[in-house]
Amino acid sequence: MILMHLMPVTAATSEKVEMSKSVIVTALALSCGIAFGAVADPVLLTGKSLAKAVSGRTIFIQTPIGEEVAVRYRSNGTMVGKSSAQLAFLAGESTKKDKGHWWVRSEQLCQQWRSWSKGRKYCYKLRVSGKRVRWSRNDGKTGTARLGR
Repeated sequence: MILMHLMPVTAATSEKVEMSKSVIVTALALSCGIAFGAVADPVLLTGKSLAKAVSGRTIFIQTPIGEEVAVRYRSNGTMVGKSSAQLAFLAGESTKKDKGHWWVRSEQLCQQWRSWSKGRKYCYKLRVSGKRVRWSRNDGKTGTARLGR
């Protein structure tokens, strides 16, 4: 830290540096329009609002290795997914692209791929805050994603 190089480090100096960091972080957050505690709680999408939120859009699912899987939910109930070859290999999938279909059942987005996930049907609850999505699958798995166009 620049301040530490300009003055001898003492307990009082260290406390001042920490206060300075806090003030700087708060100032940056406020100048960028970020207010602590002002982030809206995620909203659980259900029924028609869920269908409207995903229809004709792409959801980019975050993976533990930092790559994303893009899933395009077409308005006709079909979907197309794309991942990298490396990610498909790590997930045990035979292909980096797949097709399937989707539908909404009550408060869940349900889908079935032709080959991904061994063709099993899964349903997801989606909680959205802005473009951020938190999902939970009916088998207990959870994760995050972001909404695209």
